Amino acid sequence: MTVPVVVTGLGVTSPNGLGTQDFWSAARAGRSGIDRLTRFDPASYPARLAGEVPDFAAGEHLPSRLLPQTDRMTQLALVAADWALADAGIRPEELPDFDMGVVTASSSGGFEFGQSELQNLWSQGSQYVSAYQSFAWFYAVNSGQISIRNGMKGPSSVVVSDQAGGLDAVAQARRQIRKGTGLLVCGGVDASLCPWGWVAQLAGGRLSTSDDPASAYLPFDRAADGHVPGEGGALLVLESLDRARARGTHIYGEIAGYGATFDPKPGSTREPGLRKAIEVALDDAGMSPDEVDVVFADAAAVPELDRIEAIALTDVFGPRGVPVTAPKTMTGRLCSGAAPLDLAAAFLAIADGLIPPTVNVVPAPEYELDLVVSSSRQADVASALVVARGQGGFNSAVLVRAVD
Repeated sequence: MTVPVVVTGLGVTSPNGLGTQDFWSAARAGRSGIDRLTRFDPASYPARLAGEVPDFAAGEHLPSRLLPQTDRMTQLALVAADWALADAGIRPEELPDFDMGVVTASSSGGFEFGQSELQNLWSQGSQYVSAYQSFAWFYAVNSGQISIRNGMKGPSSVVVSDQAGGLDAVAQARRQIRKGTGLLVCGGVDASLCPWGWVAQLAGGRLSTSDDPASAYLPFDRAADGHVPGEGGALLVLESLDRARARGTHIYGEIAGYGATFDPKPGSTREPGLRKAIEVALDDAGMSPDEVDVVFADAAAVPELDRIEAIALTDVFGPRGVPVTAPKTMTGRLCSGAAPLDLAAAFLAIADGLIPPTVNVVPAPEYELDLVVSSSRQADVASALVVARGQGGFNSAVLVRAVD
């Protein structure tokens, strides 16, 4: 018998809200966290807007010894993990070390820390490069630091598949729960809003160059011309349903289904893999398309990619067959943190019976999507599909649903 795996804790660090409640309050109200970059002067760059996590001072949340050895990305992740565990009612020191694990996703690693140490290298010499550079930049550092901070010695790993990675990490955590591990912290938090990280994102050719936060990130809109990047994400605590019920803890819902595919090479006549990923997730969950109450879209804001996603959704659900939303229009695309943040929003939508909006967008009618725009929509939400695509061809889909 398949073991149901549920979410019992959420930890959110988002550009439109630090902490789960602040984020959800902003998402419900359609309040955006996108604005001109402040972490460095972007005047000389073609893209100048981003979603920055507000009012985050790492020293207010973490011991001072951790600050010199961690990138901003890891500081955000450590705080998100603390909040997720507290939300789940978990005190790690009271549990067996090997009964807890960590699976995170990463898209860029600790770019800002790496840039700082490279500057020290060329300006002052190798003796001024921090020994922490050996790991602070690394893709797996969030998993490592969370596991060390909480004494977690069970299965731990990192997944690197750009924006799809956050869903892949949750799916990997679900596998480990089903294999017998008691608790997994999983999801993704990214932060690379520094010049080195910025030019890397610019090289992808998908950033909006608009200076108007209200018109820069417009997925499924005829004016779509690239996305706004951001920082942050969400971490989730996963447990088996039986264990969560035995603890008497609050349950947000079940990770019910997962599917992942890879797109064919550019120029191929084969169809993209997103639709198949959704169908695999539905099959894994034992659900039909008409049982899905809302879709949290990938929302690339690149016309061809928007077209591909719209076709995949209409092929599976029918024209305007299911409400679709993209609350990341309020945060920017957070690399590996984006889809876990959508998962958090999906569980909160189930709890509140409310679908957060896709802000600023005028839906292009040719996409035939029932896009929730302008303001939140009241709805009976018992299940949600979250889809994510990573640059290079990654497609992932996760179905979540309420637990009776």
